[in-house]
Amino acid sequence: MRMLSVLIGLVLAFAAIAPAWAEEGAASRSVVVDRIDENQRVTLAGNTRARLRDLPGVKTPDTTRLEHIHMQLRSTPEREQAAETYIEQLTEPNSANYHKWLTADEFGSRFGAAEADIAKVTAWLKSKGFAVNHVYPNRLMIDFSGNAGQVLRAFNAEIDKVVVNGANILTNTHDPQVPAALAPVVDGIVSLNNFRPHATRSPRPAVTAPCSTPCQAVGPGDMATIYGLSRLFQAHLDGRGQTIAVVEPSNLYSVSDWNTFRRVFRLTSHTTGRLTTSHPAAAGGAACDDPGVQAGDDAEAALDAEWATAAAPGAIIRVASCASTSATSGVFIALQHLVNAKAPPQLISVSWAVCEAENGAAMNAAFNRVYQQAAAQGISVFVASGDSGASGCAPGPGSTSSGIGVNGMGDSRYAVSVGGTDFSDTYSGTTSRYWKANAGAPWSTAKSYIPEIPWNDNCASVLVAQFYGGTSTTYGADSFCNAGASGSFQTLSAGGGGPSRCYSGTPSVSGQVSGTCKGFPKPNYQKGFPGMPADGVRDTPDVSLFAADGVAWGHAYATCFTDQSSGGGPCTGNPQGWAGNSGGTSYGAPIMAGIHAILNQHKGQRQGNPLPVYYSLAKRQYGKAGNPNCYADKGNTIGTNCIFHDIVRGDVDVYCDGTVSCLKPSGTYGVLSLSDSAYLPAYKAQAGYDLATGIGSVNAYNLVANWP
Repeated sequence: MRMLSVLIGLVLAFAAIAPAWAEEGAASRSVVVDRIDENQRVTLAGNTRARLRDLPGVKTPDTTRLEHIHMQLRSTPEREQAAETYIEQLTEPNSANYHKWLTADEFGSRFGAAEADIAKVTAWLKSKGFAVNHVYPNRLMIDFSGNAGQVLRAFNAEIDKVVVNGANILTNTHDPQVPAALAPVVDGIVSLNNFRPHATRSPRPAVTAPCSTPCQAVGPGDMATIYGLSRLFQAHLDGRGQTIAVVEPSNLYSVSDWNTFRRVFRLTSHTTGRLTTSHPAAAGGAACDDPGVQAGDDAEAALDAEWATAAAPGAIIRVASCASTSATSGVFIALQHLVNAKAPPQLISVSWAVCEAENGAAMNAAFNRVYQQAAAQGISVFVASGDSGASGCAPGPGSTSSGIGVNGMGDSRYAVSVGGTDFSDTYSGTTSRYWKANAGAPWSTAKSYIPEIPWNDNCASVLVAQFYGGTSTTYGADSFCNAGASGSFQTLSAGGGGPSRCYSGTPSVSGQVSGTCKGFPKPNYQKGFPGMPADGVRDTPDVSLFAADGVAWGHAYATCFTDQSSGGGPCTGNPQGWAGNSGGTSYGAPIMAGIHAILNQHKGQRQGNPLPVYYSLAKRQYGKAGNPNCYADKGNTIGTNCIFHDIVRGDVDVYCDGTVSCLKPSGTYGVLSLSDSAYLPAYKAQAGYDLATGIGSVNAYNLVANWP
């Protein structure tokens, strides 16, 4: 009987562990089982940028080099589901897996492709003449290099030269193909073009809006006062022990700019804060190539590094820069290398944007995959939502004809999308209530929290039209957008926001949500939130911070940037006059990363993807219909316990001249609307969640104090 009991116990014990064992075993099986037949091929749909696909091109020479092409792999459905489940459990306090972060190798071992399949793919690539540079530890990405002729022969993808806005772009104009036998493990070719993401930075114009007192250059002290960081600094919480990586395709123009910024604004008392620069290497691989100083992009690198240290002056700020190639953006390479590094940072800030509907399904999925891996490793990622309002696919600075779109680098549920706000004191005539006169270093003039509205410099903004045009009408022949006086506000400078609508699929019209486009599914943490659209897709942004460039209301960020060839200048005297001052959602991403560096320090460990906690805290604060005590309009009378400032007035609508989501009954310009026949502006602020500012801006002290 005793032996029988033992046997029964062993059977029951095995049954208890069998589901996990079976899942792991089934998931690690090889899916490449057929012989590779070059005549049996599968097209990798969504692997071509829509705009480049439609342009006439000239075939490039076969010898044209394409360095660091990235092939995205897929694992089995069981493993993909297991990864999603595990990451959800990481932020559930009652789960046995709560905060059990993985390394890149562990992630690859548990959720990556089978080693046998990777060996078959790499062998096939080598047989086609490619040099396989690296298989990343996540076992989901292969880095390889070759030339245009090899790409054509291996993938049936011709590399052409096309002209976009006067620039020569190398690109594939048709989706690549792979042998059918490899299709079960090959998800796509991430990129076969040298199209580059754009910085989400908006330089301050030479002439700004009239201010009742001198226009404000918002400095670190102001930001600390407005968003509750001052109380954290007083408690000796400044991000020490944390590393914030800002990903860039350029080196800093001058490290001395960062040092000057810290000295002028009296941040040097936080003695643990320092700057490092690197060209990161993934574990087991070589460092990425040094990009040098790239004109224009160096301005983005400067502001990212400076405002990360402004929010977390005791943290290590790491400028992680990688050279872009003819095939892949340096921003993407830097991200991959950081997340797959032997010692990855705790926080990553991404201040770059690409149109979701143009980016291609392969690239959209690749960003989601690397953010998913980051979440599994406990890395918190913050991405700027974009600087063209609800028209994230607008092709240039003029009116939009592409309709509603979002940043394809920030539509993942594993990364925080950070939108933009402005201060409303100029609009409401209360400047003296919130700002004091400048009295020299450290140049802090903000008195308290200041009422916020969505950042929007556009003539389609109702607030701008009211203040500068004396009308609330933004569309029609007699509207502010069609008036001669609106010229200064015929700009797309506004905080990005909107639903994901072309994460996967292929648009039939370049830059527009069309064809087989589908959005990224709505994550659980966004479901049932007050104000949240019932659209079934991921909505952005999540949170917002000040992002204005001074066009409409006179407020902009102080930034030390001395590269005069890119619009910079000396950082001397009152920062209000510095040439590098600017705005954009670029600033919010590194600031939010800094706030979470302080949170990590306070908690003594990484916190991973903060989004489930954000929405949980906000849902408790807002209830079913919003909490008037936390409305941003209250300014310095806002509730002292509010974690989020709920922005309820204003919009991120922009002017348009097309036929897609554009209300234009008459006149040259219309405004972006959810209807072509009714005024449903995209998008208005409201109580609770809205597509203009998300769940609002943050009181950093209350966020840290209430973190579970």
